[in-house]
Amino acid sequence: MLKHARALEITPRTRREKTGPMSYTVRQVFTESDLKTFIDYPLNLYRGAPRFVPHLFKERKKFFSRSNPIFEFTDVAYFLAHDARGKTAGRVTAHINHRANQAAHIKNGYFGFFECTADIEAASKLMQAAEEWLRSRGMAVIQGPFNFSTNDECGFLAQGFDRPPVIMMPYTQPYYLDFMDHLGYAPAKDLLTYEYSHRGSIPEYLVHYSHRVQQRNQVTIRALDMRRFEEEVAAAFQIYNSAWEENWGFVPMTEAEFDYAAHEFKPIIEPSLVLVAEKEGRMVGLSLSLPDYNVVLRKMKGRLFPFGFLHFLFGRRSIHHIRVILLGVLREYRRSGIDLLLIENTFRNAMAKGYLSGDLSWILEDNLLMRRALERMGATVSKIHRIYEKKL
Repeated sequence: MLKHARALEITPRTRREKTGPMSYTVRQVFTESDLKTFIDYPLNLYRGAPRFVPHLFKERKKFFSRSNPIFEFTDVAYFLAHDARGKTAGRVTAHINHRANQAAHIKNGYFGFFECTADIEAASKLMQAAEEWLRSRGMAVIQGPFNFSTNDECGFLAQGFDRPPVIMMPYTQPYYLDFMDHLGYAPAKDLLTYEYSHRGSIPEYLVHYSHRVQQRNQVTIRALDMRRFEEEVAAAFQIYNSAWEENWGFVPMTEAEFDYAAHEFKPIIEPSLVLVAEKEGRMVGLSLSLPDYNVVLRKMKGRLFPFGFLHFLFGRRSIHHIRVILLGVLREYRRSGIDLLLIENTFRNAMAKGYLSGDLSWILEDNLLMRRALERMGATVSKIHRIYEKKL
């Protein structure tokens, strides 16, 4: 019996699959046709699940293409599971990030993009394929899910199944947690999402504290200058790799990776929600928040045409929630309070634009300094995503 089955958003199709024993086979993906099946599989698995938000197929196809700079230093294998009737029953990737392993002197392999029907046999065969691929290449540990790293979507949802996912955060089936337990995986790290509603005003203590921080550090806060986008991206790159370099699981981005991600964000950026902290003309801190476009993407069902673009054009006014995705400062300004100064200004600008609430995600479970600060201002944990690991 699956411990989390009661929370499963199960479809009639899944019920029929579970009426009797099923035999599964797993094969590696080598063709464009199979890659399309790999990308499309979640649309079938979550059909009828009201909270699931599909990626745009065009965006996913580009993400998995060789134009994604991550493939310059990452080896990847894609696997699909099929039942006895030839129907797709699951997917997973196995990948090795050589830059990460070389920098940390480790032999870690990773799995990602895991999706599977509610059958432990299918899950077991998928994970065995990923483990064997990594083991044959000398890896000692497997961790995941990472899609493909901590710089992208990661983790299985472990708390918050009753809440819709926000932009660039995964929504996964509750029974995946049971799969991990059954297959000998142990929790490695929890990633927390904090939610905050402004209730009409910003907490007085945060306003007062932010004023003191600004005076003490002589920093200014400004919005991203879209007219100097390339210059801003170059400066932000230095902030990003410095701010998170000591975080668990962090993989420094290459300039090509960061530039690729920045240009993917560019069409949906709202400049007043991307804030820069400057001291004497130098960028020392950065925060990136995005409107929760999942409100619109849910209606587009993974397709921009024929009508998806209309949902995107006219649905943005219905977005009242944001996600604070990145928040960091240079090493020498840590514990200076500049991070909370950026949060205070983000909330102030968001309120002026009509946004009512926001997610701050994700926060490492052992980042107690940030957790205490968020809880003091009234933010609460709304979701938990979990990373698992296993020795090979």
